[in-house]
Amino acid sequence: MGKVRITIIIDIDIGILKKLDAMVDRKVFKNRSKAIQEAAEEKISRMHRNRLASECNKLDATFEQALADEWIYSELLEC
Repeated sequence: MGKVRITIIIDIDIGILKKLDAMVDRKVFKNRSKAIQEAAEEKISRMHRNRLASECNKLDATFEQALADEWIYSELLEC
């Protein structure tokens, strides 16, 4: 996926900014932009995984198992 350059203005707690700058100084991140990009990617990924887990929790395990068993049984009959 391509990248675009944009300008974002954020309000950030001074303590978080100091920690972020310290990580940049220690070369954990190339710069603030890279650090914030990675944080955003990680958060989006985590939210996606949590949403998937939440949707999976809505499934009825007994019903899903019955469907799987029915499919396996029909496959065995075809052999």
